[in-house]
Amino acid sequence: MLPVVEADDERNAVVPDESAMRPGAEDLCARLGFSGASLVRFPDGSQPVYAVGDDHVLKLFPGAAAQHGIAEGRVLAYVQGRLPVPTPVVRASGSYENGWQYVLMSRLRGENLARSWGHVPRNHRERLVAEIGETLASLHSLSPDPLRDVLGPEDWGTFLDRQRAGAVEQQRAHGLSAAWLEQIPDFLASVPLPRAPQPSLLHTEVMQQHFLVDPDGWRLTGLFDFEPAMIGDRAYDFVAVGLFVTRGDPALLVRLTEAYGHSFEPCELMAFTLLHVYSDLPWYMRELPAPAEESLPSLAEAWFGTV
Repeated sequence: MLPVVEADDERNAVVPDESAMRPGAEDLCARLGFSGASLVRFPDGSQPVYAVGDDHVLKLFPGAAAQHGIAEGRVLAYVQGRLPVPTPVVRASGSYENGWQYVLMSRLRGENLARSWGHVPRNHRERLVAEIGETLASLHSLSPDPLRDVLGPEDWGTFLDRQRAGAVEQQRAHGLSAAWLEQIPDFLASVPLPRAPQPSLLHTEVMQQHFLVDPDGWRLTGLFDFEPAMIGDRAYDFVAVGLFVTRGDPALLVRLTEAYGHSFEPCELMAFTLLHVYSDLPWYMRELPAPAEESLPSLAEAWFGTV
């Protein structure tokens, strides 16, 4: 009952349209044994996600993103019970009509950390980022080998080459000014990145938005959204950490990396910021502390420095 969605224009027309999405979501829920259960769509996320009753979540992936659905189901099953923070339990996953994939999972409890962050006292922020650091250390300690058939990239060095070749155009498309664009090639050339690092299982979007927290004591109660998981250099995961968790606060970044057990050079993380699949420098500049001067090394210190 869900329409074919194979191209971006089809996705942009169908996915936000509840009159197109809801009948299919209801039909799939009925097939999964949840006929008549309340179905409430979450307002956020790149894919359609619904609360099914009080205890389950249904995430849908159109044909254009079907591989992401397969990957999320596999990764969630693999990490289940192996991290210090709860993750959704996969109840069912598979194919639906017209190329759609789905994952039915348990619903985590708690408030979204991004929405709660402004109310979190400083001492609890420090403990929360330490918990995030410990969670990342556990994730990166897991062998990614059982997931190589569903996660990429196949070759990290080739991935870096591809991202480097498109880095300037990616930022130009987001509206980055010429003064910044012209710095990118020389900056990337100046930062050595290993082409064959010790492979780690990466979440790739370790953001406040993807953690849940219990405001009664401010403890993490969940980590979700493994859809964009990859296998690669562990430093890649610290792009989102610096941008969306510690947000340019050097003391919090120190606390997090101490709990993780390793720190990274600011320019290394800045390079991975430019090479990240979803990199949007103008957006980050609007949200994060301004650099002391208009240079990429200065920007690296402002966002990823620890002094």
